[in-house]
Amino acid sequence: MSDDPVAKVEGGIEELEIESNYKPPPEKSIEELINADKEDESLQKYKAALLGIAKETPVIVDPNDERKVLVKKLALCVEGRPDMELDLTGDLTNLKQQKFTIKEGITYCIRIDFIVQREIVHGLKYVQKTYRMGHQVDKMTHMVGSYPPKTEIQSYKTPSEDAPSGALARGSYTVHSLFTDDDKHQHLKWEWSFKIKSDWKD
Repeated sequence: MSDDPVAKVEGGIEELEIESNYKPPPEKSIEELINADKEDESLQKYKAALLGIAKETPVIVDPNDERKVLVKKLALCVEGRPDMELDLTGDLTNLKQQKFTIKEGITYCIRIDFIVQREIVHGLKYVQKTYRMGHQVDKMTHMVGSYPPKTEIQSYKTPSEDAPSGALARGSYTVHSLFTDDDKHQHLKWEWSFKIKSDWKD
């Protein structure tokens, strides 16, 4: 994170766009992937193992939710301390009231727990913009990767980074988060908050 204001907030969370010249390949369903190269038995076995799913048994964890990615939880992870978690399955408007406290200068990472259902998801990305006093102070985009559907929760951890330190860094921050993919599907977007203090108990 940076503690120098660099840009004023204008459109809030809707500004979480992905700018790239990369053109993703056409999206293919599980059925299309399995049916390709049907004459190659060894390749079929490899794909079945890789996908972890057979054509006749699609993975549907929540039949009432048409999304392919169900984002369950965000956690702030600091070595030697319990993970600080946000439940992303309920009313997202309440998340801003839950404010993480971070000791200045500590090393931390963010973990996101999610479930992929129905189809393979290509090129998942986690985009985060951080604001302080109405000004954007940081933006990061993490390439999460491509995932097959599974009934189990899958997780991604961002690389470790250091929280800002010093008197100017202390205070409250608002974060706009977006979980998206190569096809620009917005699987979930939400806002949350944290506060940097000189010590955990201050």
